[in-house]
Amino acid sequence: MGDQRFIIEMGMGNDQYGQDYTKAAARAIEDAIRHSSIPMFDALGLDHAEMRVQVTVGVQEPDKVDCDALVAKLPRGQATVTAVHGGLNVTNPDSGNTLVIASAAVEAFLPKQG
Repeated sequence: MGDQRFIIEMGMGNDQYGQDYTKAAARAIEDAIRHSSIPMFDALGLDHAEMRVQVTVGVQEPDKVDCDALVAKLPRGQATVTAVHGGLNVTNPDSGNTLVIASAAVEAFLPKQG
């Protein structure tokens, strides 16, 4: 029996001065989950450990994202994080500073309930 997705949240984050893709990705993930609450676990007596969390972050340089560090920050479930090409880099022409913008999709799955 396969998993069933029950939530998907989207978020955006940035690092304005350090060109830190992991920091921008972490902020995008936090943005996606910051406003979420899933009361069904308590209401139905489900264990958070049964939940699979799949996160996809988009940045211009995915190889610069520490996916393991991002997994460690997720509060619940069995998580995976994958970095893909996406997001946006914006360079200030006056200073040469590059602003890193990341996008994130956080999906949560549970085994089909019967």
